[in-house]
Amino acid sequence: MKLQEEREAIVAYCQKMITSRLTTGTGGNISICNRARGEVAMTPTGVDYFEMKADDIVIINLDGEIVEGTTKPSSEAGMHLALYHKRDDISAVVHTHSVFATTIACLRWELPPVHYLIGYSGKKVPLAPYATYGTTELAQNVAEAIGSYNAVLLANHGLVTVGSSLSRAFSTAEEIELVSEIYYRTKSIGEPVILSKEEMDNVLRKFGSYGKQ
Repeated sequence: MKLQEEREAIVAYCQKMITSRLTTGTGGNISICNRARGEVAMTPTGVDYFEMKADDIVIINLDGEIVEGTTKPSSEAGMHLALYHKRDDISAVVHTHSVFATTIACLRWELPPVHYLIGYSGKKVPLAPYATYGTTELAQNVAEAIGSYNAVLLANHGLVTVGSSLSRAFSTAEEIELVSEIYYRTKSIGEPVILSKEEMDNVLRKFGSYGKQ
């Protein structure tokens, strides 16, 4: 079975996406790109995450052609591929419908640096313009909006995060959901104080050495 390790990781993280309350039902999708092979392991469409098996994960190439698997890839396959083509530092994509990030996206706001943990994305989380899910237009909007960031809000839809590994992309989804909730709560009380560019420069420098022993 091709990309067995990647397939098993996707199953585990899809279940974690539910238990971490980053999505509901069969919402959202995950992929891992093995650049050495030019192949992408991707969630199938419409399969319950707690019934999903490793061999349900479909393998496609970077042109979107099925290489191995009997299931149909996610309806957002084009969006994942657009991100892999956009930046060669991306090896995993996580798409969620987490409540607070999606709330901000439905207001059609970018997420500003209200808390330093937004550094998982960069100095903010940009917003991709609305387009119908699963369309080429949405894929293009997301690829254009993400720039050098590791997260992007999808207007009236949800959140996409990227990383050099699936664990990194997933951690970014978790942290951006937390920052989104903080922003929501502070906006409910008053007007939050936004961190300055200079402070975010400091944060990102510190992030460069975080966790290194």
